[in-house]
Amino acid sequence: MNTVVLPIQEQALPTPQQLKQDLPLSSALKLQITQHRQVVDAILAGQDDRLLLIIGPCSIHDPVAVLEYAKKLEKLQQHVKDHIFIVMRAYIEKPRTTVGWKGFLYDPMLDGRANLKQGIEKSRELYLKLVEIGIPIASEILNPMATGYFDDLIAWGAIGARTSESQIHREISSSLPFAVGFKNGTDGSVQIALDAIQSAAAKHDFFALGQHGAPVLKSSLGNPFPHLILRGANTGTNYDAQSVQNIKDKVGENMPALVIDCSHGNSGKDPLKQPAILKQIIAERKLTQVRGVMVESHLLDGAQKISTDMTYGKSVTDGCLGWEKTEQLVLHVCRDLSI
Repeated sequence: MNTVVLPIQEQALPTPQQLKQDLPLSSALKLQITQHRQVVDAILAGQDDRLLLIIGPCSIHDPVAVLEYAKKLEKLQQHVKDHIFIVMRAYIEKPRTTVGWKGFLYDPMLDGRANLKQGIEKSRELYLKLVEIGIPIASEILNPMATGYFDDLIAWGAIGARTSESQIHREISSSLPFAVGFKNGTDGSVQIALDAIQSAAAKHDFFALGQHGAPVLKSSLGNPFPHLILRGANTGTNYDAQSVQNIKDKVGENMPALVIDCSHGNSGKDPLKQPAILKQIIAERKLTQVRGVMVESHLLDGAQKISTDMTYGKSVTDGCLGWEKTEQLVLHVCRDLSI
């Protein structure tokens, strides 16, 4: 029996350097992003006692809705800036447990046809518009080859639960010019993230994609502020003070800066549980010394499937907290922090 071998389909892509030349970052925005990164670093280092709030849609799928959300968030930032520093989630890639929509970067038209060239261009265009609004942006570092297209625009990065154990992600994190957080494993293992933090803080020589699009040997100096993100697990939560203390007892004086994710395993993927979780985190902050929190939020509550008749402002991946509840929550937290 003869096996039919289908031809591999390839799509030519611009190099990171070409895309950055076509969609450049102005000197004023470069300075703004540098200043935002410095604030994030200062909060993680304990030099700035404000709360780092990484908040926004689970994933980007509609640039119009995302820009509307960003403008609301930037306005909210002005009201809470003395106690909270907001960084907006702007995730263009989505890790999948098995299969599914991989994110705006790969399928920007949501029609099931991969168009990475269009996705790269539209993602950078959107990121530029977001930083022009004045809001710092956060992204998950998923495919290391994509990082070079956007590394000049991001203020904070995360390595997900499925990739914290990956040597490649640890190496690429060691070369990034912004703080990167590592999530505990989906099974609850914190040691995976602790090992990743140690690795990302170190110097590495590793195989990478250069700005000119050719493979290169990259030498890194270590990430400025690798830190721990507690996101709960398949079997339970880890956002409470006792869970944090258990980790501190194990790690001792080498305990890294801590960010807690109010979603995922900590919420059981119920977005409406996030406010109660965040309020408890803030109430216990003096015990935990948590530096930051993560919240999944969009214009509308909940989530929907990708279809030809979708609701504007509602997530197409994990469920999110709607804007009205988000605004009330952030203002409430700000009042608690001011006491």
